[in-house]
Order: sequence, then C-alpha cells, then structure tokens
Amino acid sequence: MASEDEFNLLAIVVDVNPIWWGQQAQREPEQFTLSKCLDAVMVMGNSHMAMTRTNKLAIIASHCQDSHFLYPCKTWKGGEGSGDDASSSGDGKYELLSVANNLIAEEIRNVMSKSEYKGHSTDTLLAGSLAKALCCILSLKSGQEMKSRILVIKAADDCALQYMNFMNVIFAAQKQNILIDACVLDSDSGLLQQACDITGGLYLKIPQKVALAQYLLWVFLPDSDQRSQLVLPPPAHVDYRAACFCHRNLIEIGYVCSVCLSIFCNFSPICTTCETAFKIQLPQMVKSKKKKLKPST
Repeated sequence: MASEDEFNLLAIVVDVNPIWWGQQAQREPEQFTLSKCLDAVMVMGNSHMAMTRTNKLAIIASHCQDSHFLYPCKTWKGGEGSGDDASSSGDGKYELLSVANNLIAEEIRNVMSKSEYKGHSTDTLLAGSLAKALCCILSLKSGQEMKSRILVIKAADDCALQYMNFMNVIFAAQKQNILIDACVLDSDSGLLQQACDITGGLYLKIPQKVALAQYLLWVFLPDSDQRSQLVLPPPAHVDYRAACFCHRNLIEIGYVCSVCLSIFCNFSPICTTCETAFKIQLPQMVKSKKKKLKPST
C-alpha cells in the first residue's frame, strides 16, 4: 500500500498532428477521429484519478508548432481542480473528473483553432512534449514520494531531425526511473521502441484504432507494480538502428559528426547541422627516388 504522502503521476502525451488526423478522417470517416481519441484519453485519465485519491494526472497535446498542456493548465498550482468549474457537476459525478473533462475539451479547442503554419515542417514535436512532461514530473518530485510514468499516444511518423533531443529525453527519464509507455496508432515508431526498452515501459501498436479505450484501460492503466501480476502483450522487437540526418533512413553503419553528433549515411567534409568543416588527411605521395646511372667503363 502507498503511504499517505506518496502519489502516482501519469503524464499522457497525445499526438494531435492536424495533418495526420485530417488524412485519417479521409481514410476512415466517422470511425476514429481526434475527438474519439481524446474521449478514450479522458476515460483513462478519469480511471487513473478515481483509483486512488492521491493520483495525479497531466495531459499534453503534441502539435506541429508547440506543446500545450491540456490538463492541468492554469489551475495546476491552485489545488488541481479548484475553480468555478468545480461547482458545474450536479449529477453526482466526482467533481475532479468533471473539471478535468471540461478543461481538456476547452484547451483542445483552443489549440486546434489557433493552429497556424509558420513553416513547412509538419512533423509532430514529440521530443519537446516529452521534455515538457519530464520537467512537469521533476518539478513535482521535489521532497515527495512519487511514482511517475509517461504514456505517449503516437499517430504521425517519426521525425529523424528530433533524434538527438529524443534520445536525451530518454536517458534523462531512465536516470530518474521514469517509465515511458507507447501506444502507437499507425506505423511503428523506432524511437518509441527504444524509449520503452531503455526505460522499462510497454510498447504496443494497437491493431484496431476504434478499440483505443480498451487497450488503454487493460494494458496501460496498471502501474509498474501491478504489471508483474498480469499477462501483457509480448515485447516488440526493438530496432536500434539510428536515423541519418540527411535522408532520414535507418542505417547500421554511418558517419557521426564529432561536434554535434549528427549521423549521416554518406561522408561529407562539412557537417550540414553545425557547419563544422573537417580537415581531411590525404595519403602522402611517396616520391620515387631516381636511380643514378652508373658511368660506363
């Protein structure tokens, strides 16, 4: 049993990439939308907070432009659940769940309505969202007994340009004993496979998106202590190949910049990431000695 001062924090990072979700709406109209995905996330969040009074929840939306806290937002320092919205639940529902659902619905509307593409990049800023979740956990961990884990609900493809930032977050989470779980909706993610394997979390690519709530409740809701007593899906094969920064291809042998640690599949005398120029030592040409002609006798 957990002590009175110990609490369990679950940080959920949701991929809200509008490009991917727009394409998903065209492929499977009305079957699985962003709204239904967030409904499943709220079901899991409500279940987590209802299990124990000291359980805490944080939900972060990972967008193409930034990372945004859906819950808690402005009320995090005010008691987590305090505010005018607490009196809005008159149907006997646990008030904290009503506050969380209202905040999540309001914040996701603000995020998606204010989406403006200032550049050409449409990749999800997943590394930044994970770093924000990690900072949130560490800010609450000071002086308190706390179990913490991060759940990533991944939709869009990986971005090879975030490889170094992603790996830094993974090793920081490993050092702090923070689990990273991954629930992948579409194609497999090599980065998240490595994150789950390094931190001891669970990686699962769900076969049916419409059953997301069931997978979240039965696989990802139990914490690390309860998982040892359950029969969970078998671990996925982890692809530890690194992605090159030039073509975003997974490679086994490549060239690494000694300054910024960027990875390339082809040799280049100038690093395209940090623009460091390397001196190339060419093989020295050995001059052949001319034989002296012996005078004829």
